[in-house]
Amino acid sequence: MKRNYWRGKEKHGWSNRKHSYHPRRYRRPSHNNHAESRLEQEEPQTPVNAGPSSSGNPSSSSLTQNSVVPELPGFYYDSEKNRYFRLLPGHNNYNPLTKESIQYKAMECKRLRLLEEEEKQKKKTTRAGLNSSMLLQKRQLGLLSSTNYCRLVHELKVNCMQRRKIEIHSPDSSVAGTNNFKIIVADVACERIFTVNDVEHGGCKYGIINLSGLGKESLTVEMYDNLYFTNRKVNSVCWASLTHPDSHVLLCLMGIAETPGCASLLPASLFSSTNPGDRPGMLCSFKISTAWSCAWCLNPQADNCFSTGLTRRVLVTNVVTGHRQTFGTSSDVLAQQFATQTPMLYNGCRSGEIFSIDVRQRNRKGQSWKAIRFFHDSAVTSIRLLEDEHYLMAADMAGKIKLWDLRTAKCVKEYKGHHNEYAILPLHVNEEEGLLTAVGQDCYTRIWSLQDAHLLRTIPSPHPSSKDAIPSVVFSSRLGGSQGVPGLLMAVKQDLYHFSYN
Repeated sequence: MKRNYWRGKEKHGWSNRKHSYHPRRYRRPSHNNHAESRLEQEEPQTPVNAGPSSSGNPSSSSLTQNSVVPELPGFYYDSEKNRYFRLLPGHNNYNPLTKESIQYKAMECKRLRLLEEEEKQKKKTTRAGLNSSMLLQKRQLGLLSSTNYCRLVHELKVNCMQRRKIEIHSPDSSVAGTNNFKIIVADVACERIFTVNDVEHGGCKYGIINLSGLGKESLTVEMYDNLYFTNRKVNSVCWASLTHPDSHVLLCLMGIAETPGCASLLPASLFSSTNPGDRPGMLCSFKISTAWSCAWCLNPQADNCFSTGLTRRVLVTNVVTGHRQTFGTSSDVLAQQFATQTPMLYNGCRSGEIFSIDVRQRNRKGQSWKAIRFFHDSAVTSIRLLEDEHYLMAADMAGKIKLWDLRTAKCVKEYKGHHNEYAILPLHVNEEEGLLTAVGQDCYTRIWSLQDAHLLRTIPSPHPSSKDAIPSVVFSSRLGGSQGVPGLLMAVKQDLYHFSYN
């Protein structure tokens, strides 16, 4: 009887302890208190995958520090507090603890830490032993060519760039600085940038910024807006050279509801004329299905032509004659670029396919008009031809950036560190400086060496990361023209920043 009695007491006591093991029930927080519950472990018999013990055992703490903390469904582990917290459902309007908020908090802490390090100028060289005196000595001894010397100097300068905010002036002072930057695109000479801004009450607004003021100590630029805005989203924009270099701007607008998309060619003088009566109108504008990309052709064999990447087709248009040629595709065309040495158009698709088209040929049924074909594993968001046009750089929605040899259709190099999941983000190739620049969906700007794919620098955004705050950048060693200043231009939210060489 006694043995059975004590067995019953032991069973009953274990039942109580097992009941007290479960986390406390959620209670509605009052004021600013967070609803958190701790996952406690009171029995040494608790399995290892239940998390670290709170009994003070040193072996358990070393296990937490030296190994991966196991994940528990419905909980997350805080490494600073060394404890688990319950993940709460996101409803009832009281800002509960969710996985998204935890990830955002961690990303924001990392961004603020990197910004603080930049302000303190805690910078390391991009490569071990690389410094200006060593480069100069090798150059004088003939161990470095002028091209390699220039490239390595730019690597050193990029690592020491400092952020300065630019003051934007506009003839209409009530409008300046009130709209968020969405896209900035520099012309060939980097004297001007075309801007697309989101308007507060919906739609987009266009403008041109003159960069001649960047050379002065007080960084100021002049911004000229157009007199109208569109209520549709701008998917793609590029400079067009019709009457002279960069004389026009080509825009692709997305359709909304029953309104189709359109492609518009605007004179650049529309934004610089002081007399509104002298402002020229659109050169051409026509309705199309959803346009994802556009490109202007600079090859004399396809003069005055531009292309628009549509839903499952490519449309090549001659501005002067109005002649159009359509090429059917099996997927949406998200990226385009014309070659300059040959009349070839390169296209990147949502399916991951990259192919080229000879625009001189006519599209006939039963004929294969794709000259070069190769594939990414995800949707291609940007393509850039190198100057010799033997290599093509491509980025996709899996965060992969690859350099392809067009002669063999093989990937010869990959640039790691880029972050993208679903956004259409551009690549910026500067061959003279030997640099590749890209902004990720995490709002970090990364700069690689073109030659060996080495990641030179990661620049955090001055603003908190969000979907509507992805920076748009332009890099050049001649911002503002041939006598301009080198550096990176970054537009984010309502602000414009210049990362200048020291």
